[in-house]
Amino acid sequence: MGSVVSAIGGGINAIISAIANVIMTIISAIVTVIVTIIDVILDILCCNCFGGRKRRTGTHRYNFGRRGAGATY
Repeated sequence: MGSVVSAIGGGINAIISAIANVIMTIISAIVTVIVTIIDVILDILCCNCFGGRKRRTGTHRYNFGRRGAGATY
């Protein structure tokens, strides 16, 4: 009888662990998207407000207002 209860407990533990892993993966993906959006917004604000051409705040690099990239007339 003890082995049956132990097997049922192990099954319940496995199910709860699987559900927790799925929830952790979903939360991790949501947080990654939010951090990326904030990172892009801060990069744009820093380049526009502080006049930096290649200023970085996070993992992305943006070059706004490159000189010499326009057409010559």
